[in-house]
Amino acid sequence: MNQRKTLQVNEKGHLQIGGADTLQLAKEFGTPLYVMDEQYIRDMCRVYRDAIEREYDGNGLVLYASKAFSCLAIYKIAAQEQVGVDVVSGGELYTALRAGFPAERIYMHGNNKQRSELVYAVESGVGTIVVDALSEIDMLDELCGERGRVQDVLIRVNPGVEAHTHHFIQTAKTDSKFGFSIADGTAEQTALYAAGKKNLRLAGYHCHIGSQIFEKQSFTLAVDKMLAFIAAMQEKHGLQTDVLNLGGGYGIWYTDEDAKISCEGYADYLRAVIAELKEKADAYGVKRPYLVIEPGRSIVGEAGITLYTVGAIKEIPGVKKYIAVDGGMFESPRYALYQAKYTPVLANRANEPAAETVTIAGKCCESGDIICANVRLPKAESGDLLAVLSTGAYNYSMASNYNRNLIPPVVLVKDGKADYIVKPQSYEDLVRNDVVPERLQ
Repeated sequence: MNQRKTLQVNEKGHLQIGGADTLQLAKEFGTPLYVMDEQYIRDMCRVYRDAIEREYDGNGLVLYASKAFSCLAIYKIAAQEQVGVDVVSGGELYTALRAGFPAERIYMHGNNKQRSELVYAVESGVGTIVVDALSEIDMLDELCGERGRVQDVLIRVNPGVEAHTHHFIQTAKTDSKFGFSIADGTAEQTALYAAGKKNLRLAGYHCHIGSQIFEKQSFTLAVDKMLAFIAAMQEKHGLQTDVLNLGGGYGIWYTDEDAKISCEGYADYLRAVIAELKEKADAYGVKRPYLVIEPGRSIVGEAGITLYTVGAIKEIPGVKKYIAVDGGMFESPRYALYQAKYTPVLANRANEPAAETVTIAGKCCESGDIICANVRLPKAESGDLLAVLSTGAYNYSMASNYNRNLIPPVVLVKDGKADYIVKPQSYEDLVRNDVVPERLQ
């Protein structure tokens, strides 16, 4: 079921995660429930960190891409595992700093950072800001000048590599809201513009070619294009930089349509990238850059599952059978957004063979509220415990209170022990910020 043993079926036929029986988790914490395997997260941080240490003499940094899953506990784990983090908003930055994460190991992203967010980043001592607009360069230079600070920046570059992935999450095509294109010369112009700013230090470049990518060739091609750009900037303008941030995007297993990648397999991705980086840096006659990578999904995605209780069951003869659960698009939005596929398991009868094809529906007042469409399951009954696998990335972080449903809590499991890392919401939480004007009283 899972190549790194975070998920197993115990002697009772129950699904367990991180040594914890999912039925006991559901009994203690209720459903819907997000569950994260702590050891899995730590192992993946170490896979990337150790690969850079081994293959590149430690000349680099792993950043956990916290947009995949952000809370205080994940930043504590990242700090303990000696990786950096990237943040994409003032809220993620606040959470990381509140967790005590060292600001110098934070990289801040965003294509439209607000002035208040840049002020917060500069005054907090954020190590590196990845700039993605000329207006942002001007604003950041001004803010740093007012505060007597010189800020390290990277330019987000669009290398023109089209990764084979869902078109909604391709981010390096010419038509993208992210980055400056090498092909049309704007990357070159922007780099020179930033390098001329008194209060900014152009440390290097950033690119990110997409998400859920399984092809090594996409990443090595991006390396080639970025090294060629670095060499051209050095030859034409004498502009030397130190850092190359290659982003993230490594794919994970969601269904059997996806490859199952072992820990060593992820290290192989990085080994191929580093080999290409060394070869092309030497070939182009540039200094081997400080390598930064930003895995997020591959660190937390398969570490997480979501637990549900089966409720109403509705069969439309000759058409479809719906299995409704106590969650929905409010805590699992990715099917509604782009028909993302998942693997469901009846956690209380995990050894039973599949017997029918069903669609798992949520409880929202929305016909598109589907969690899994046309999947195989044993014959489900009301009260069964359903687990949906590989939900650790982009589920909690994209959750909402649609229909005024409560966002589920998150528990972290290790060696069979489970603890809240995000507490349950209450109905009082839903109305906490509501205000009734005096004229409506």
